[in-house]
Amino acid sequence: MAIAIIKMVAVAGVIILLLSISTTSAFHTPSTTSNIFRMSHSPIDSERRRQSVQIMMAGGFLGGIFGGDSGSNTVANAATSSATGNAKINNSGKGPTNEIIKKVNGMNQRRLGGSDIIVSELGLGTQRWVSNDYNAPEKDDIFKFMDYAILDNGVNLIDTAEQYPIPSDGKKAQEGDSELAIGEWMKARGLSKGDSRKKVVIATKITGGRNVTPKNIKKDCAGSLQRLGTDYIDIYQLHWPARYSPQSNWGQSLAYNINNEKSPYWRGMGGPTSFEDLCLAMQELIDEGKIRGWGMCNDNAYGLTGCTRTAKALGVTPPCSLQGDFSLIDRKSEENGVAEAASPYNENVGFMSYNALAGGMLTGKYMNKPAALDNDDRATIIETLENPRGRMDEIGWGQTVYRYRTEAAQEAILEYSKIAKGAGMSLAELSQRWTRQRSLITTTLVGHTNIDQLKQSVNYFTNNQPLSEKIMWEIDRVHMKNRLPIFSSNRVGKDWYGEGEIGETIP
Repeated sequence: MAIAIIKMVAVAGVIILLLSISTTSAFHTPSTTSNIFRMSHSPIDSERRRQSVQIMMAGGFLGGIFGGDSGSNTVANAATSSATGNAKINNSGKGPTNEIIKKVNGMNQRRLGGSDIIVSELGLGTQRWVSNDYNAPEKDDIFKFMDYAILDNGVNLIDTAEQYPIPSDGKKAQEGDSELAIGEWMKARGLSKGDSRKKVVIATKITGGRNVTPKNIKKDCAGSLQRLGTDYIDIYQLHWPARYSPQSNWGQSLAYNINNEKSPYWRGMGGPTSFEDLCLAMQELIDEGKIRGWGMCNDNAYGLTGCTRTAKALGVTPPCSLQGDFSLIDRKSEENGVAEAASPYNENVGFMSYNALAGGMLTGKYMNKPAALDNDDRATIIETLENPRGRMDEIGWGQTVYRYRTEAAQEAILEYSKIAKGAGMSLAELSQRWTRQRSLITTTLVGHTNIDQLKQSVNYFTNNQPLSEKIMWEIDRVHMKNRLPIFSSNRVGKDWYGEGEIGETIP
């Protein structure tokens, strides 16, 4: 009875507050939604406006009082047994992220964020598909990949981008070719239209940075739809943030640098696209039936929460996913606020991990002989460049992804390989099964060069036996020796003055 009285009093207070707010000029037909936050008012109006935003941003306050769903974009209380036990969670939409919905041919499929999009724990990474890399998979190869993974083994997620393949030379390979090849396969297999389209979850990306504008979001999405030959994209993502962010590159930038933030690139022409304009543009695509959900890549806790809170304040669909670099030697997303923000108890956003094998370093193939650029012997360097084992042995990629080969990273990899050997498995298996087991991770995107590699990955992800607590603890013990090995370096030049090995801002 006491609880009911408290709820009634709370409801009455909120209604009175909302009625008082409605009389202020702040909410009298503003020209745009975002103008609410920009108009000039008296201190009393400002306080009322602040209170109203707090109520909106609380997400589900009234819904929690009434015990029902007050709208498709409100935050509802829900219970889940698979992701959070029997505890109550705050989640946006259909249910808690990472909830296991079903198993298909041995492959778990999970909810992505609070959406109704269900993705397999293993996704197909396509960055190198039909590229001009020395050993990139050709069209016939990737058709076999998709046949094996999607038609026969419970994988449903394909992650691509309008920029893929990388690298592309503009001749043999052009940007957009990966989407074209995927579209050709879908059409050939009868999966591009109708009910059969539901068998495949397509995630693609708009090029990031200042390219992200409401106009380009619409235009680039239309281009991807045309290349894919389908009516809708399941998850439309920003390839990297529309704003300056220190971690959205391949180097070792980790610290926020205000000088980068105020550079002409970011501050010119009105500055980067706002969270408000981004959320409204994505909602327009959803309303038009062109995308089911949207997300971000290579972003951080600020970007994630800025988008979700803004979307909820505007009454539009929040992002359902964040995609990021994640592996045994890159666990920053668990420890920099991303995992906390993405949790089903908080913003309820799924996480797509990529680079689980750290550019091939966590396969162990570079352990016995260093990557070409790390070798001191000229003859060995030449021989390795002529017969590369992977990207680390190429000049271009070898420089770009140097952070996976720091001394700290290689020391950690050596110790992880010993753990894998002691457990009777390969380092690649340990790495992928460990990633799958982390509470943050919804799905892991893995790129493959050949069908044998894909078969191994499918085997790892359909192995229902989790790594033991002993193995997980041994991994944690190694991690505690250096929690950010790929962002460590013992070879920074005295005269570099704030620049890393590829010109990025450090630290």
